[in-house]
Amino acid sequence: MISSIAIDTGDQRSVTGHLVSGTVLAGIIAGGLNYSKYKKEEISQKELINNTTKVAFQGGIATASAIATANYIGTGNILGAMTAMSVGAMGVYATQKVYDKLEIESQKTKEIKDAK
Repeated sequence: MISSIAIDTGDQRSVTGHLVSGTVLAGIIAGGLNYSKYKKEEISQKELINNTTKVAFQGGIATASAIATANYIGTGNILGAMTAMSVGAMGVYATQKVYDKLEIESQKTKEIKDAK
């Protein structure tokens, strides 16, 4: 059986608020890094926008998951904490897979247009 030891993690925090904060923070960081690559002509404008958006979503998901996990740890709910971590990891992974699929579909469309 999983033990329910509560650890003082401070006051409960807003998962939704941290989702927004994490999304903004990750978007700022990714945007800055991607803009630097764009200015060096290492990536296209489309890649700049797509990667920045993807990383922003992933940052929001990871931050919200981390806050939810800490909230559960604070109440001694270890199963809830493990679930929150798992949901966060799956969310980040799913976001990556969706963007990969969109990129593949975008390439197929481009190839079809180029063939005409």
